[in-house]
Amino acid sequence: MIRLGVPSKGRLMEKTFDWFGARGLSLRKNGNDREYAGVVEGIEGVELALLSAGEIPRELAAGRLHLGVTGSDLVREKVAGWDLRLRELAHMGFGGADLIIAVPQAWVDVDTLDDLDAVAAAFRRTHGFRLRIATKYHRLTREFLREHGVADYQLVDSQGATEGVVRNETAEAIADITSTGETLRANGLKILSDGMIHSSQATLFKSNTAPWSDAHRATLDALEDRLGL
Repeated sequence: MIRLGVPSKGRLMEKTFDWFGARGLSLRKNGNDREYAGVVEGIEGVELALLSAGEIPRELAAGRLHLGVTGSDLVREKVAGWDLRLRELAHMGFGGADLIIAVPQAWVDVDTLDDLDAVAAAFRRTHGFRLRIATKYHRLTREFLREHGVADYQLVDSQGATEGVVRNETAEAIADITSTGETLRANGLKILSDGMIHSSQATLFKSNTAPWSDAHRATLDALEDRLGL
């Protein structure tokens, strides 16, 4: 059996079920809402596992799931060398959000990453420590800033509402997910003009590390045909 992992609750689960349903496959939970196994109807050889969206990338990378639906941002953040261990099969067109760099609106002369780099260097000279960028996305943020030559900063972990840390003076800038930008503006923040780290959406991934027997591959071929991939 091919194991397909999908989000276990909320709008992501509902939208995932709708996406497969529109392509002739019915996904549903087994029994009550506390069950974390499910049923796939419309094709043989596929079993459903219901997991948190954050767990799915690791389970795919470990080969315990053959296929999984999760945010493309979570895969890139949680799986080192993700493009060698996983393959994107389909962008699903929902769950969209952008991972961005945002700074205080009061920084009127800071609009680009080059400006941020200059401010970070001046901040360190003035304060004796590196400018703090709060985020839940350490890998993606670090890689992005390294590629763009921003050096004098430190990442601080954000477990709560990241947008509020600048106002609370626990960081000077943030790297966070946003859909509309309204919460950022309400907290006195603006997105850098070249500060887009990743534009995320729900994506169907295939694990390259899962065991793929001839029977598994035949089932995958049939599934891709049903999904129009």
